Amino acid sequence: MTTRSPADTTVGQAFDTLAVQTRGPGLSDQTAAVRGWLAQIGAGDGLLTVFIRHTSASLLIQEHADPDVHTDLLDALERLAPRDRPYVHDIEGPDDMPAHIKAALTATSLSIPIKAGKMLLGTWQGIYVVEHRDRSHRREVVLHYLGTFDG
Repeated sequence: MTTRSPADTTVGQAFDTLAVQTRGPGLSDQTAAVRGWLAQIGAGDGLLTVFIRHTSASLLIQEHADPDVHTDLLDALERLAPRDRPYVHDIEGPDDMPAHIKAALTATSLSIPIKAGKMLLGTWQGIYVVEHRDRSHRREVVLHYLGTFDG
């Protein structure tokens, strides 16, 4: 089914940046923070872009019901880019180049349709920052909404 917004609907945009403190390798759920931001700006119908400003962390839309999924994903990424390989780029430590590879295999940007202010995620989907480095980092996630606004 295709729905259209009325022709006189004004389209605008909004930007913000989330600061995400990670705790080493793992997935950090940002779904509630993004949902709250969309409510705060009064989002209507549009498109949300989520972008991470880093090369050793990434974004995923992934399962949010069973934490075993996160464990298996991190394990699979570790097998694809292990720390014990002899990488040429090793100036920042043995976890750095594998982190770059893992970020390249996942995503730095997500596009999520918004309808009536709600993300059209599937029942089991959540938005995650994936930290690929061994220690904690402060990561920046840029939010850009383009669409209509309520009110």
